Amino acid sequence: MKGSRAGWAILSVVLVAAGCGYGGDGEEAETMMEEATEEMESDGTVLRNDPAMDDLVPVDAVVEKVADGFTFTEGPVWVPGETDRLYFSDIPQNKIYRWSEGEGAVVFLDPVLPDDAGTGGTGGSNGLALHPDGRLVLCEHGNRVVSAMELDGERTTLAGSYDGKRLNSPNDIVFHSSGAAFFTDPPYGLPNQSENKEQDHNGIYRLDPDGTVTLLETGQTRPNGLGLSPDEKTLYVANSDAPPNRYWKKYAVNDDLTLGEGEMFFDASDMEAPGAPDGLAVDVDGNVFATGPGGVMVFAPDGRHLGTVAPAELPANTAFGGDGSTLYMTARTGLYRVTTSTRGLVYRGE
Repeated sequence: MKGSRAGWAILSVVLVAAGCGYGGDGEEAETMMEEATEEMESDGTVLRNDPAMDDLVPVDAVVEKVADGFTFTEGPVWVPGETDRLYFSDIPQNKIYRWSEGEGAVVFLDPVLPDDAGTGGTGGSNGLALHPDGRLVLCEHGNRVVSAMELDGERTTLAGSYDGKRLNSPNDIVFHSSGAAFFTDPPYGLPNQSENKEQDHNGIYRLDPDGTVTLLETGQTRPNGLGLSPDEKTLYVANSDAPPNRYWKKYAVNDDLTLGEGEMFFDASDMEAPGAPDGLAVDVDGNVFATGPGGVMVFAPDGRHLGTVAPAELPANTAFGGDGSTLYMTARTGLYRVTTSTRGLVYRGE
């Protein structure tokens, strides 16, 4: 039986109370049992640490699974058009899928990494994004490049090396309004995370519109998901290593698009829940929805942990879609969503 941790916890309390001769009203106990059962049979739950969470995710919000049958999903991005669709990666399957309300999930690109690629990397794409010109941008985990493609055309490599050496395995990317992009390059797409590695670091880079790649930061051990604040003055970057390197840092974005010294945004190293900091999304008010221990952790701009959206499977990435008020979560074998009271920044075309 599928179910959330919260549902099981509620049911356990009900059963223990009954076993200990709970003296409350029988109707009340029955109501608690019904609520616990409904929670267990749902596709997830919303955990609330702070009253401010209610302003972002409605108290009656329902986590819903909209597609399944995948292996390890990642990199969701909402693509507007005649038929709005969500595109996402399945790394082990070496495929990109697209999902819409009308057609469900269908294969969009297969394979991402050709059998004869000879790149020394493994797996398909990871993070996806939209280029300012509307093309789909792929962090090609196994191909070790960042590329862009028309939705009905061929791919073009945007970045594949730094300082004459191949990148490790581009992981996630976010675009600045200038047309430049920030991307992370951990070694997850390399065999044993070390074979065929050419860079001495696991870096955070900037990709300029003219194709120039600039190394900005080498201090994170496993830089992963990243996102910009609405005013583009702060870059958030997840570090998905083992404790004590399981955290999110924030960097001031300077006028020349270099980064200031990183500051700790939230340290999750001591959290016991499964999962590590991974992909993230930011809403119009600067709240950060970041996949991490236990689900999608929701942070206020000052770093307060307001609550967690916990689908039935541990999510690796998240993105806002539709009119910006639906949060999609790629979680292992399934694709999930929840309606929010806030809105994320969703690309609507030029």
